[in-house]
Amino acid sequence: MQRRTLLTGLALAPGLATPAIAPALAQAPDRAAIAEVERYFNGLTTLRARFLQISQQGGSAEGTAMIWRPGRMRFEYDPPEPTLLIAADGQFFHWDKELRQASVVPLSATPLGLLLRNPLRLSGDITVEAVERGAGVVRVTLHRTDRAAEGRIQLVLDEAPMVLRQWAVQDSQGRVTRVTLTDMRLGERFDPFQFAFNDPRFREELEQAR
Repeated sequence: MQRRTLLTGLALAPGLATPAIAPALAQAPDRAAIAEVERYFNGLTTLRARFLQISQQGGSAEGTAMIWRPGRMRFEYDPPEPTLLIAADGQFFHWDKELRQASVVPLSATPLGLLLRNPLRLSGDITVEAVERGAGVVRVTLHRTDRAAEGRIQLVLDEAPMVLRQWAVQDSQGRVTRVTLTDMRLGERFDPFQFAFNDPRFREELEQAR
């Protein structure tokens, strides 16, 4: 699987509309559903899950996801994919274990950065394009209000109880990458060191793991 696709699915998602995440016809937003989604994320502390990432071209990868609100994430891909993604300190780090190279982008420039806000408010600089309910699932499609051309992210949550199950983002070619979460554990205590990419000890640990 191409590493650019990995980054697109989790970190970088500029793009235009695609049929897979098409904007809805103009209608009154479902305020109750929006409020429920806000309450869910604002009440979420930690989440650990397995993830399956599938690109529109058919590539796939699996791994372990850790979300620690506010502000922190860790996505570690299973071998042979040599990728580690960490969000912390307002930055999103991509570590290539094979090349031993790191790249960094501002967390504010990533679609998943929206989910790490404290508090999360789906208004103002975030526009809710569509809210869909059906079969016990809520789908919410979002974009940055002043950056609509950069793309959108769609969240898929179980409705009762509300649990994040999937998201989809777009790349600059209009292609969609979906990430599905399974085997979820909530409220687990995480070691802050797992998110400390700027700590020299963290880099040493990565090198020793090679």
